[in-house]
Amino acid sequence: MSRAALPGLPSTHPIGALLPALYATDDFALRFTSGLDDVLSVVLSTLDNLTAYFDPALTPEDFLVWLSSWVAERTDPRWPEPVRRELVHRAVDLHRDRGTAAGLAARLRLALGVGVRITDGPGVAWSDSADADLPGSVPNLVVQVWPDRATADHDQVIAVVAAHCPVHLTPQVEILPTAPDIP
Repeated sequence: MSRAALPGLPSTHPIGALLPALYATDDFALRFTSGLDDVLSVVLSTLDNLTAYFDPALTPEDFLVWLSSWVAERTDPRWPEPVRRELVHRAVDLHRDRGTAAGLAARLRLALGVGVRITDGPGVAWSDSADADLPGSVPNLVVQVWPDRATADHDQVIAVVAAHCPVHLTPQVEILPTAPDIP
């Protein structure tokens, strides 16, 4: 979509109507200002609807990318438009849960439409003495996904997990053909 001049778009505030009486009857002045009205009508129309540009559900699709940059939400252009709009709408909630198993699962469900089960490795471990070996085992993260309302694209699953998995974990991603039996 372009916000260039739109033929026939009326100006909400025609300049000719604002001219002093001396110029209001001048044909050249009225034609000149009507040319300016054609250019400014798009600007005025955009400003009249400015609040709609800040709403992810209403903003034009080309502005959605720009709006997503405001809330630091990276969307993939291959995802359907309603999914991208919902991600931008829920960006604050998704950022709040970033780095958690629940946040990763919510993002995978929302962005890719897949079922998710995440097995998070051991929690926190510590040692009572200084210079001791690190206690416990290396943390691991197993992310299992399966088709739910969409197919599970391996590359997209890997991209989402890599972007939203805590840095200190090396995730193991498994794409299952169907939902597993969860005990």
